Amino acid sequence: MTSTATRRHEMLAPLVVFLVGLATILGAWGFEIFGGFVPCALCLQERVPYYFGLPFALAGVLAALAGAKPTIPRMLLIASGIAFAYNVYLGGYHAGAEWGFWAGPSDCGAGGAAPPTSAEDLLSQIKTIRIVSCTEATWRFLYLSFAGWNFVVSLFLAAVAFWGAFRPLPPDEAAQRAA
Repeated sequence: MTSTATRRHEMLAPLVVFLVGLATILGAWGFEIFGGFVPCALCLQERVPYYFGLPFALAGVLAALAGAKPTIPRMLLIASGIAFAYNVYLGGYHAGAEWGFWAGPSDCGAGGAAPPTSAEDLLSQIKTIRIVSCTEATWRFLYLSFAGWNFVVSLFLAAVAFWGAFRPLPPDEAAQRAA
């Protein structure tokens, strides 16, 4: 069983990763639901690491709260960090395509519409379809698009996760391990 100080120490990084990551994905959903933002295919791909990284971070918080050995929350942080490190790549690739540094994917467009069941349904969908390009930013804040901000946030989340996973043990835990 670990001390209360060690629990707090081990809980900090996964809690930060979980809360910041959750706020980020909720913000993306909010822009979509309330702001009318239509995500492109790359935007949807950039959400997947959150769906993996956040449960690992939450499990790390719960493991630390339960008093698990520091190895457990740290391993969960490594898994979360890997997910967000992959998202750094996805966000960087997407943002670079938006800025024209390289070509974006050739198959990038909007999806999510139900398949038509009749010719009338198909015609009505064609009239209302909105193609979203992965190479055109629909919104920017401080010169960064959603993809750019996802890159920044994912870099932060990966850094915090790896910092939490590889930082030294607190003095009381290190002394117990040495004894």
